[in-house]
Amino acid sequence: MEYIKKKLPSYNLHMIKTEKFKTTNIEVLFCKDIKKEEVTITNFLTSIMLYSSKKYNNRIKLSHKVEDLYAARIFTNCYRIGNQYTIDFTMKILNDKFSEEGLFEQSIELLKEIIFNPNVENGLFDEKSFNIVKNDEKSQIERLQEDRKRYAGLRLLELTDSDADFAINLKGYKKDLDKITRNNLYEYYKKIIECEKIDIFVIGDIDFEKVEKIISNNINFPLMRKKDDFKMYKWKEKKEKINEIIESDDTNQAKLSIACRMEDITEFERNYVLSLYNIILGGSSDSKFFKNIREKFSLCYYISSSPLRLDNLLTISSGITKDNYSKVMILINKEMDDMKKGNITDEEIEKAKKFYLTSLEEIEDNPSQIINVYYSMDKFNIGNIEERKNNILKITREDLVKLANKISIDTIFLLGGDKK
Repeated sequence: MEYIKKKLPSYNLHMIKTEKFKTTNIEVLFCKDIKKEEVTITNFLTSIMLYSSKKYNNRIKLSHKVEDLYAARIFTNCYRIGNQYTIDFTMKILNDKFSEEGLFEQSIELLKEIIFNPNVENGLFDEKSFNIVKNDEKSQIERLQEDRKRYAGLRLLELTDSDADFAINLKGYKKDLDKITRNNLYEYYKKIIECEKIDIFVIGDIDFEKVEKIISNNINFPLMRKKDDFKMYKWKEKKEKINEIIESDDTNQAKLSIACRMEDITEFERNYVLSLYNIILGGSSDSKFFKNIREKFSLCYYISSSPLRLDNLLTISSGITKDNYSKVMILINKEMDDMKKGNITDEEIEKAKKFYLTSLEEIEDNPSQIINVYYSMDKFNIGNIEERKNNILKITREDLVKLANKISIDTIFLLGGDKK
């Protein structure tokens, strides 16, 4: 696998050459500071840009064009990384060797059409497209209320620190959706196109010079790039006691969500030790939580833990019977305390390392995951796949104990389980 990064005038171009796949993946990433009031309109904008364009002015025409490119796939995704919000336009196509010469260039031209030529007339997005997408976005926001597990996770983060970036509902807000018009959506589009932090990734069996020429000839943004400004979340002063909130809900299963603060974490701990700690605690089917709380004592329907690295946060999620709440919390505290005391077997450490290494091998079979690896290398000083393997094998029980003592429960949220 060969990797080249080119700093072009208005974006960084990352090219990854591998013969492993018959496809070529292109990702255009816009990265901007996250703002709660802009999340809803950002989601709306990416949806309408992929619904139609000036040349392909309805969904059917755009879909037919995509089909003409040997059933290419194109989609968008918006996600948060720390204090930054990323808009990701992804296109997956067959490599020219397995389709026809020029398919890559045709695909880039379509991507150019979607990004730079939206379905706009006199400063207004097309009315029909606008209304359809607005209804879709409204449904997406409303569905969050129906998904009690996701709702509980969001409420936990709001209760932990309502001002933090991690507390923003990435699906958006109904009140903000109501404010979006065809005109202010276009004004926001122009602002996004002038985004100062853009990266383009291409992975596949590619020719570097050819790819750079085709992309630079088709994709150019108005402004020069600026350096990314990722920031770690800083916890406020420690609360005198754990924040515990119980909310009634007429459901059979209660949703237990827990936020744990991580403080004074080193870069090595954040990038490597935390992964192993999480696998052992609650991030796998061999974890302490799964084996003891779910299997041994049968006190939950599911239980897992997950780290948010840039937020200095580790969350725990479980589905339980409300009557078992106290018993489950006793066992969660016990397992976390055991990690702090070093009650971790050699077998647990070896299984966790094997789990991590297997996960890395699976990454190598997925073009988008490989792009994520190189993106992390570029932005967060995380090593490549081989460096990650070597670093994970170095981790000792002492490293795990040291990290465990930097992690403590901050907020507990219990939702529902009140149906009789």
